[in-house]
Amino acid sequence: MVYGQEKSGWVKGRITDSQSVAASGAHILIPHTNYAAITDQDGYFLLKGTDGDQTLRISILNASKEIKVKLVGGDTLSLEDIKMDHQTIDLSDVVITGQSEAQSLKKSVYQVRTIDSERIRLRGATSLQNVLNTELGIRFSNDLTLGTSDIQLMGMSGQNVKILLDGIPMVDRGSTRESLGQIDINTIERIEIVEGPMSVIYGTDALAGVINVITKKGQGGSHLTLSARLQEETAGKEYNAFTKNGTHNQNLGINWQRKRLQLGGNITRNHFGGWQGASTGRAKDWMPKDQMLYTVSVRYQANKWHIGYGFNGTDETIQYLGNRNLITKIAADKDYTTYRWFHQVQSEYRASEKLNFTGVLSYTDYSRKTLSTNLDSLGRRTLSLDAGAQDQSIFTATFFRGTAFYKFSSAFSLLAGVDISNNNSSGARILGSPTINEYALFLAPEITLVPGIKLSPGLRFLKNSVYDAPPVIPSINGKIALGKTLDFRFGYARGFRSPALRELYFDFHDASHSINGNTNLKAEYSNSFNSFLTWQSVRKKDIRVNSTLGGFYNVFHDLIDTAIDPNDKTQTTYLNVSLFKTMGFTLDNKLFWKNMQANVGGSYIGRYNQYSELPKESGQFPQFVWSAEINTNILYTFKKIGATANLFYKFSGKRPVYESADLVTVHLAETAGFHMADLTLSKTISRYVNVIGGIKNLFDVTTLANSSTDTGAHGSGGAVPMSYGRSYFLGLHVKWSKR
Repeated sequence: MVYGQEKSGWVKGRITDSQSVAASGAHILIPHTNYAAITDQDGYFLLKGTDGDQTLRISILNASKEIKVKLVGGDTLSLEDIKMDHQTIDLSDVVITGQSEAQSLKKSVYQVRTIDSERIRLRGATSLQNVLNTELGIRFSNDLTLGTSDIQLMGMSGQNVKILLDGIPMVDRGSTRESLGQIDINTIERIEIVEGPMSVIYGTDALAGVINVITKKGQGGSHLTLSARLQEETAGKEYNAFTKNGTHNQNLGINWQRKRLQLGGNITRNHFGGWQGASTGRAKDWMPKDQMLYTVSVRYQANKWHIGYGFNGTDETIQYLGNRNLITKIAADKDYTTYRWFHQVQSEYRASEKLNFTGVLSYTDYSRKTLSTNLDSLGRRTLSLDAGAQDQSIFTATFFRGTAFYKFSSAFSLLAGVDISNNNSSGARILGSPTINEYALFLAPEITLVPGIKLSPGLRFLKNSVYDAPPVIPSINGKIALGKTLDFRFGYARGFRSPALRELYFDFHDASHSINGNTNLKAEYSNSFNSFLTWQSVRKKDIRVNSTLGGFYNVFHDLIDTAIDPNDKTQTTYLNVSLFKTMGFTLDNKLFWKNMQANVGGSYIGRYNQYSELPKESGQFPQFVWSAEINTNILYTFKKIGATANLFYKFSGKRPVYESADLVTVHLAETAGFHMADLTLSKTISRYVNVIGGIKNLFDVTTLANSSTDTGAHGSGGAVPMSYGRSYFLGLHVKWSKR
């Protein structure tokens, strides 16, 4: 909800589809203003705006319409139910990531992909990885030794992908984006994915792109909403109801609002019993995980300003179960425990129709603890006395962002902001107690040169306490309307990423890992280009087709990666790669036909082969190695019975890489391609109850053949783990609301 001047009125109503079924998640906005709202689970909305004649633009999924209303200052206008015709389509999704103000996707100069809460629900998703793994250009890798997953976006790995929660950076130990698995899926309103470097707006770690997770907010009015979710899932063929084997998810949520005050909270338990796979005895291929997620929110809204506090807490334990020694009968176990306390305060003050200010302050306390114990044959457990068996690493971060936005006219606006961050670390494996401070000022005007041509240049001024950061980072993004149904977007940005605390000061050694920090690392920088052509090729009453063709080219200098320490061949460390490039092409097609929605897309992404620079020493090799992807999502709605069927499919082609174990002989290694697919069925039982069930990983993928002989820092040689096989799930969702 966005708030206007004191002399304002309200409009409330309910959005339904053509069968009078409540339309949750519909966007209602007044064009050319920041006044917007989203319908709740029962289709209701409450929108505040200035008095006088106004136009309401309503959009949901593939439907859009506009209605005229007259608001009177101090009064609330009640509308009759508004029915949406799902046979029409418009690119009217409201996006905020990277924007100077909330605006429709069609008007944005950035190419933004959105995933709404309804799509998340229809996936039966229990984590963000379940949602993102079928998106084009996104891949996940798993470290079974530590029980973590990392993300790759458009050929770039996790340390170059910025993860935001309501626009605030999430803190991780280092390059692995563990935070993706520690966000409560039940609290998410939508996900916005911006491809390409966003270093000007969001700074360090945004070279490959940004994933902004936006949580659910109140919709206005006085109400009480209670929700509950229960979902049970097998782990391959392994399952034990509610307790041991399999995946068990429970959630309880409450949201209360009275006039200007809103309170909310969620508690979620995600229990994974592990998966034995090819392991024997006590050991498991996938380790058990028990996770508790807590969220608390308090918001107060006034006529010109609002302020809110949010808390996100994680208490997670991953268990490594060792097999008993044949002689001593002792089993060596490890518990990896993570605590994350993430506090945030957000506020906004709207001084006038043209000027508004926002402020964000967050504090993160993140710790990862390793507890090693020995279990004897009598069931007695004692602490392990081995070197490094007991360990704790602590990472804290304080972040402040302040912005001012002024709209000079419909053709020119300016976003200016300041970012201040403080990052600290300590622990037995941390060298000292290092601190990195960074200060930045950014400017991002948006200019409409002529109708249909919009430019958004940007500048970011940096000061880093450890590195000589470039004094200015530039970018420019633009959008050209080539016709009513054809839009062209383009962008260039200079990227910058300072080394993380882990890459500098963290030393990690165990049976599967051997890696040292490097205090001599340089900061990364890049030059990146991208372009997208969007075409609404078919616009008829019963059928709509949208197509987006994209391309990108990135050149990275001093890219930070793990490699053999040149001073000690037995050790692995972080080093600056002199040059690295990625390039690729994507094609995404969306079809809306009566009760069916479908999209078919593909990508072809190339990663730079560093050995192509040395033809005399290594031989003739191609400059890029390429990998293909194809994905398909099909959703069909049976309106008369209140049911939906969803099929998600993705093919990830083989992943080639040139490598050298002795720095002399170079050979081609490949990770095999694979197919992933999910089928889900959803049925509305009553106004408050919904049942969902289905099959995940239809092709029963577990591990991928891998011809790499380079074990590296993370044990990457040998078979690559992907999943624990085909699983079956059944879930129940209950939501009750009273106004």
